[in-house]
Amino acid sequence: MKTNVLRQLALVLLLVVSSVAAAWAQTETDAPEMADALRQDGKIYVVVVAVAIIVAGMLVYLISLDRKVSRLEKEIKP
Repeated sequence: MKTNVLRQLALVLLLVVSSVAAAWAQTETDAPEMADALRQDGKIYVVVVAVAIIVAGMLVYLISLDRKVSRLEKEIKP
């Protein structure tokens, strides 16, 4: 059991180190040109609002789905 925990810890450590190295390797000059163009035109706010609406819609759907499932679970467990 100890070896399994050590393997998992080593894997997590490897993933963290590799992700930190990848993030550190990126520089400010590698910024995508599309984002700069959208920001200059003021269209980035449209993109942000669209993403926020989609995320809010998904959140509302998940909450309503959770309520329906909870109601069905209560009906099954009398």
